[in-house]
Amino acid sequence: MPFAYIDLDLLDQNIAEIVARSNGKRIRIASKSIRSIPMLRYILDYDPLIQGIMCFTASEALFLWENGFHNLLLGYPVVDGSSLLAIARAVQQGAQITLMVDSWEHIYLAEEVAKQVSTPLLLCVEMDASDSFWGLHIGVYRSSLRTFEQVMQMVERIVTSPWLVLDGIMSYEAQIAGIGDNMPGHGFKNGVISYLKKRSIRLVREKRNRVDDELQRRRISLRFFNGGGTGSMSSTCYENAVTEVTVGSGFYAPALFDYYKEFHFQPAAGFAVEIVRQPRFNIYTCMGGGYVASGTIGKEKLPLPYLPPQAALLRLEGAGEVQTPVRYEGDQKLAIGDPIFFRHSKAGELCERFPTLHLLRKGKRIGEAITYRGEGRCFL
Repeated sequence: MPFAYIDLDLLDQNIAEIVARSNGKRIRIASKSIRSIPMLRYILDYDPLIQGIMCFTASEALFLWENGFHNLLLGYPVVDGSSLLAIARAVQQGAQITLMVDSWEHIYLAEEVAKQVSTPLLLCVEMDASDSFWGLHIGVYRSSLRTFEQVMQMVERIVTSPWLVLDGIMSYEAQIAGIGDNMPGHGFKNGVISYLKKRSIRLVREKRNRVDDELQRRRISLRFFNGGGTGSMSSTCYENAVTEVTVGSGFYAPALFDYYKEFHFQPAAGFAVEIVRQPRFNIYTCMGGGYVASGTIGKEKLPLPYLPPQAALLRLEGAGEVQTPVRYEGDQKLAIGDPIFFRHSKAGELCERFPTLHLLRKGKRIGEAITYRGEGRCFL
């Protein structure tokens, strides 16, 4: 110890539930939530509806292509010239890698590299899906393309270039997909979030439909129209414009995804740390465990004690860099050397801490899957 694990029985349940909720839309895996080549393959092989990967960096996309993956969509723009050149050369050799763009600078960079290697590059235009309410920004700051006109100007620029190919459109409604609306003890806040989600669902649908209608009017065809995330499947998968939805966290179901009203996935991933001290009769101090998630600061970003039931972090210590004290007053007898199991707040970040994932089936270890870290890779 410490070690991380995947419960394959629970993972299978989650994959099956995601496929069932997709309304027949294709499902693209968000690699940042998986970060393991064997696990990416496992999920891709599960059902024909699961097709393609959304990567988070150019080096990761190239790494995946070198390992036999195709249909790779970069979820974020690439602006480094050497990285763009490496992607262009991979495309020249048969790689299917699509670049994300939302500014004229992205267009110019991609076009120059495409000319340099005499190979057209595939582009996906990301349109902004955020909202504003009473002067507040609702959503995340991603794309600069906020209006219909801006999106269509960029589309027109791409389709008239001999060096660029419009492969798809994307918009990510983080204010719907990435925010829980069932946090314990936050009744009023949950109600506000639910209201804003309903408002955003309507506005995002209208925005995407308008772009899709105009593309059809101009007879501009796309390979995909990407939207959503785990938390917005119930709305995104029923939009006519959307042809595929990106899903990541739903596969492992980290602790943050316990707090949604419309779904509940099974906790398929976690980690264990070893009890090395018992400073009080009800306090068990573990080695390590301070695997705190990214994002805004809050106790929900701490790892969540999972087993034994009733184990809890201490409010004044939390999860520490080299030790994590846990309060436990349950019936199970614990001793030095025993494990305490946790769930990470997010999905893929767990894999940055461990070289392998122990694979469980029916409660027994049946093998392991190497993570990006285990392969000596760190992409961000």
